[in-house]
Amino acid sequence: MTEQNRSRMDRWLDLLVEEVAERLQGQAVVPSPAPPVVEKPAPASVAPVPPLPPTHRQGVEALVEAEPPAPFPPSPPISEKSHAARLMGRLSLGLLILVVLINVPFNRHGTTLATAMPDARALIIRDGLIVKEASDARIYVYQNGAFRWISSLDAFDHYGYTWGDVHIVESGFMDDFEIGAPLHVLLKCYDSPHIYRLEDGTKRWIVDIEAFEAEGHVWEDVRFVSCEYLRQLPDGETIPPGQGPPPQP
Repeated sequence: MTEQNRSRMDRWLDLLVEEVAERLQGQAVVPSPAPPVVEKPAPASVAPVPPLPPTHRQGVEALVEAEPPAPFPPSPPISEKSHAARLMGRLSLGLLILVVLINVPFNRHGTTLATAMPDARALIIRDGLIVKEASDARIYVYQNGAFRWISSLDAFDHYGYTWGDVHIVESGFMDDFEIGAPLHVLLKCYDSPHIYRLEDGTKRWIVDIEAFEAEGHVWEDVRFVSCEYLRQLPDGETIPPGQGPPPQP
């Protein structure tokens, strides 16, 4: 082998070794497919490169078979428990802020969102609304800005109310409203001139017209019943009180 051929072969060997080293380094950092190698035809004036000697081939094979450098260690996985803990902390903080906001008064009457927001059972306070507290047998109707006690079942029937109209409310519901004059019904039978007011199952004799008008009654409050029915009702105090035993119908 001539000296010129040996130097050319050494250059090709160096280039090959550098190419292999660069490919191994590229695979260790960012694996990517190697671009295709386009072989250029050798110039006519350049003699073909002879095969590598055995000693050089062994060196190249040793470089190719060398173990690549260890890859970078994988990033530690994010802890699911720590993520859940942060999420629960944010939810707790949001709930605390919401509770504080709905309990802060927003007007001079001390009304808060917690008391101002209606629920599905909220009632519209209007004339004709009939309510009964769960712990009280009395029934009330709302008229002219106040709740009026319906003093008897006769009055309840006389004014055309039905049990389907009654709303059961919690105890103490009436404490927030004005209580007006009771709503009574007056009873009279055809065979007697006397008029009685029914209260709590007893009849109270209204002794004269002056007492009738003083109590605020009108003739529309009078309900006609049989005298037998009136006689069966127990007697109560007269209106006004202390007028002696009431006459029998």
